[in-house]
Amino acid sequence: VQLQASGGGLVQAGGSLRLSCAASGRTFSSFAMGWFRQAPGKEREFVAAITWPSDSPWYSDAGKGRFTISMDIAKNTVYLQMNSLKPEDTAVYYCAAKDYSGSGITGPYDYWGQGTLVTVSS
Repeated sequence: VQLQASGGGLVQAGGSLRLSCAASGRTFSSFAMGWFRQAPGKEREFVAAITWPSDSPWYSDAGKGRFTISMDIAKNTVYLQMNSLKPEDTAVYYCAAKDYSGSGITGPYDYWGQGTLVTVSS
């Protein structure tokens, strides 16, 4: 499975960005696709995930209420809409994928994209 993340950039606090993650390669009968982020000097953390075929979203406390994860299955693409961005959201954002059988939504994941940098200025 190949994952290609895009959509990062520089935005002012309070602004919005939409990240995209396009998947190609192996297909799954049921899977989860997630977004993680790693800020400088910090460990990588779970942000959000969505499952197929249930199309159920999951969020960390950091993303709940401000971030929305969605999927366009026809395009094999997952999106992360990020609103009301804060400087502490600055990080490299990674998308990831895994077979999903109902547990381990926050990890571990088997397939990872290359990351896209989000910088939120104050």
